[in-house]
Amino acid sequence: MASPETFSDEPLSPAGRLFLQPKTELVMHCIARTKNPIDIDAAKATVMSSLMGQHPRFCSLLVRDDNGYEHWRRTQLDIDRHVIVFNNRLDKSGRFIDETETQGFSFNEEEMAVNQYVADLSVSSPLSTDKPLWELHLLMAHKCVVFRIHHALGDGISMMSMLMATCRRASDENALPLMVPEKRGESKEKRRGRFWLLGALWEFLKMAWLTLVYVMEFLLRVCLVRDRKTVISGGDSVELWPRKMATAKFLLDDMKTVKKAIPNTTINDVLFGVVSSGLSRYLDHRTPNALREGLRMTGVAMVNLRSKPGLQEISKLMEDNSGARWGNRFGAILLPVFYDKAGNDPLKYLKRAKTMVDRKKSSLEAYFSYRIGDLVMSLLGSKYACLLNYRLLCNTTFTISNLIGPLEEITLSGNPISSIKVTTSSLPQAITMHMLSYAGRAEMQILVAKDIIPDPEFLAKCFEDALLEMKVAAIGGE
Repeated sequence: MASPETFSDEPLSPAGRLFLQPKTELVMHCIARTKNPIDIDAAKATVMSSLMGQHPRFCSLLVRDDNGYEHWRRTQLDIDRHVIVFNNRLDKSGRFIDETETQGFSFNEEEMAVNQYVADLSVSSPLSTDKPLWELHLLMAHKCVVFRIHHALGDGISMMSMLMATCRRASDENALPLMVPEKRGESKEKRRGRFWLLGALWEFLKMAWLTLVYVMEFLLRVCLVRDRKTVISGGDSVELWPRKMATAKFLLDDMKTVKKAIPNTTINDVLFGVVSSGLSRYLDHRTPNALREGLRMTGVAMVNLRSKPGLQEISKLMEDNSGARWGNRFGAILLPVFYDKAGNDPLKYLKRAKTMVDRKKSSLEAYFSYRIGDLVMSLLGSKYACLLNYRLLCNTTFTISNLIGPLEEITLSGNPISSIKVTTSSLPQAITMHMLSYAGRAEMQILVAKDIIPDPEFLAKCFEDALLEMKVAAIGGE
């Protein structure tokens, strides 16, 4: 390996600079629970021999030049400074106590303890800039590994691709995890009818119109419009408030059953329907009969802009030192969900969510949000871009993302992994949700400001019950 002195400093991307601003600084957290006790030396060796231990972003310091501009500067990686070992166990408040055994504690109690530990990290523990911006916390008593990676290094797709490059399939120790289903069958060419040109022109005009409408909505959200205040609303400086975290658990088969109830529906449609129903249930619990039907709650949904985001391809690109897809390659869309009292048709939430998502898909909103962000950074600088992004978050109710994880069970250093969950550090919204699928299951981490939403476990159950009701309705309608 070449010495750090042979590399020149590399400037940060506009998005990277944005994630370093105080109000929009973000750290991603990935929690992996293993089935067997963690071997510390094996974990270190695996990281150092993988792409994670060799990729330039993970071997670079953040430095600022005389003009205040940020750069990446290559350095020698000291794995012992990045792998932090905790032998004592956590209690349910997320604090370490003078015990190393977890016997007598249920799985749910252990999960609550680890969730609270990460929730505390999301507010009070920035990454040190005297080393590359990532850490690996080994919670030995809980058999948990917590990856902490600064968002300036890359987005969720980059992070998961990098982390999965350190893992192997449980069924084949030499194979990387399978992240995207392998397509089978021959592709069929669509036959062009006599009116195909008119159809294409109509689709183009619709895309242009919806893009204009949604870009204007973005600008209005930043400057003037905000969601009506409810008991789950955040606001200015809420990102500094103490956090709690809970996990909503779903079976992918249940989501697929619901998906089949309405033609051309996706898992994302189902997720947004579940969120709409779940938030309505929660608001009914907290403020019965206080809200009008159809009240809008706006979510900021993260959208991957890569055309082919599969792990295998991204890993090969990283090995070839190609930066084409590495980094922060995502946009955002404003996705409204609506308060609606429970009725006789649980699928109505899905139908409405699908309509909204389809409209967003027909526009270039996510792409333009990405490009507008770059333009603002270039013209006005990172401080103004940070202010605009912060105002957008303050004027909306929640942030949500959904990542495709490994399709089958995987191992880390030969140790089988039983669950993988992701989240980020806190935002000015009172609720952020990040879902990741793994081996037939999907788990959504719900991070909340606990003084606003004191019972995230109940909120998680609202989401779980919403999916189950939709599943019953979908089966009944077959």
